[in-house]
Parts: sequence; C-alpha cells; structure tokens
Amino acid sequence: MAELVIARNPDPGSSLGFLLWLPLGDGLLFRTSDTWPRTKALYCHPAEPDEWPAGDDLEVVERVGLRSCARRGAAIDVVLDRSRENRSQIVYTRGRGRDMVFWQSPRTRKQARPQVRTPTARAVGAGGDEIEIVVDAHERYPYRFASQQVRIVRRALAAGDYGLVLGDALVASVERKSLPDLISSVASGRLRFALGELAALPRAAVVVEDRWSQVFAQRHVRPAQVADSLAELQVRWPGVPIVFAETRPLAEEWTYRFLAAALAWAHDEHVIGARLPGATSELPGSTAPSPPPSPSTAEVRAWARAAGIDVPERGRLRPDVWTRYREAHRDATEGADDRR
Repeated sequence: MAELVIARNPDPGSSLGFLLWLPLGDGLLFRTSDTWPRTKALYCHPAEPDEWPAGDDLEVVERVGLRSCARRGAAIDVVLDRSRENRSQIVYTRGRGRDMVFWQSPRTRKQARPQVRTPTARAVGAGGDEIEIVVDAHERYPYRFASQQVRIVRRALAAGDYGLVLGDALVASVERKSLPDLISSVASGRLRFALGELAALPRAAVVVEDRWSQVFAQRHVRPAQVADSLAELQVRWPGVPIVFAETRPLAEEWTYRFLAAALAWAHDEHVIGARLPGATSELPGSTAPSPPPSPSTAEVRAWARAAGIDVPERGRLRPDVWTRYREAHRDATEGADDRR
C-alpha cells in the first residue's frame, strides 16, 4: 500500500521542522512546520527528492497508508487509511507575487470559508407577503429561494438575472456571477455593458459567489489587473455595488434580501411620490398611463436583421444591439412628435 510519510527535517537551521513525502508521480517532498493541519493551514515549501534523509539521519515521525492520493486541478486530495484526521488537501496557489503551497484539512478550510447556515426568517422588507421574483429565462441553474416565501416567474429580463417587476417596470435587478464568469466578463468587457444596463434601473447590484481574496489566487490572469478593472467599474457606476458573498447559498440569501428591501423601497417611494403635486404612479391599480412594454428579444432580433446588423439566431443579444434599437425608436418617436 502507498504511504504518506512524515519525518523530521535534519536541518537544524530550518523553521520548517518536518518533511512530508507523498507518493505521487516520482514522489513529492515538502518542508512543513507540523505533522497535520489541525488549527491552521500549514505552509509547505517544495523540496527536491534528494533532500529526503538517508541512513541514521532519517527519523520517521509518522507513516500512514493511503486510500487515495490524486491531483484535481490546483489541489492534491489526500485520504489516509485511518479513522480520524484522514482527509486533507495540498493546495497550489499564488500570493505575495510568488507560487505557494498549503496543506489544509476540512477543519482549517472551514475556518477560511465558513459553512454558515443561512436564516429562514423573512426579510423585513417583505412584510408578511410572498415576493414575486422574476428569473431571467436564460439563467440555466437559477436560485430556488426554497427557504423563503418567494414565487418565481421565468421570463426574459432586460438587465440582470433576478428582477423585481412592479406593473410593467423593472424596479430592481441582481446580476449573478461565479468567479470564473466574473473574471471572463471583466476581460472581455461584457461586465462594463452589463453594469451600464443595470445602472439605468432604480436599484441594481452584482453578486459574486466567491470571496474577494480569490481574485488574487488566479493563475491564468493578472490579479491586479482584474482588481483594478473592478475598482474602475465601481467608481464609474457607484450605484451598482459588486458584492462578494463567499458561497452560492450566501449569494442566494443576499439576492433575496436585496430584492425584498428594494420592494419596500419601491412601495415607500410610491406612497411619498403620490403626495407630491403633479405626481403619478406606476404601480398596479394606478390611473396613470402605463409605460409601453419592453420589446421582446425576438422583436429586437427581427429589427436588427432588417437594419443589417449581424445578430445570432438564438440566445442573448449584445448590449450594443439593444442600445441601437432604443436609440432608433426614440428618434422615431421624437420625429413623430415634431410632425404633430
């Protein structure tokens, strides 16, 4: 049976007093500070295999059989053949401008990424009513809001992935992003257009299903460039916060409470606005004229093809296509008003 072996480091001048041997490939050797990551993740310094002591210099502290030792992406999953302290990971990451390796257990990983239980109490803004949340039809694996009193409606949204619609108006929306999707949309410029559309709404936000610190753990992009781009986007559109929510359940909980608060805000705005001279209401039941309904994607696609604009046969349309559609129809409406 393959074994994980821990021996004492024969170098008395080293602050890393142990050697960790893993039988992966030709063998991996690390210098580390303890025999197991019990209270914190242990820093591991990669060493050459010939540093493994021989003869009288070898003082084995622990030798444990392995059930599994396999590399998955940037981590090595290690499962020992014992009942306690049997699961751990060797994680390759980057920090302080250089490659780093850490040895972590489920307990120390939980401290860095807490598995908290989200509350089931209704948001204050929801009152005692069920909230209707509109989920964009293109959202493949949407939040279910199973622990909250929410009614989900699937249909296309002009901006964001989860919206709050009052009457015919989209009054709040949340764009959901995984960390890879966030970084990809920053690099391609898609996030800039998305924030521009969200900024046109009364209330909007972007929620990210990961930690802010993970931006700096990326190896295939320049973390500083991503961080600078996010900062520039926040300065340009300060009314659309980008919130890092650590995990998908926490991002779902934040989305629900944001939309519930936006609902309460919209109702308060309506009540206050109705008391002002000359005010009109856009809420259901109002005698004021309703705004024209938003065009469907099919309508905009047909217009774009007639105008000679290259668009895909299915899926979402680019933000610039929607912008040109709105500008063209606004110009047509203004021209009709002038002729009158």
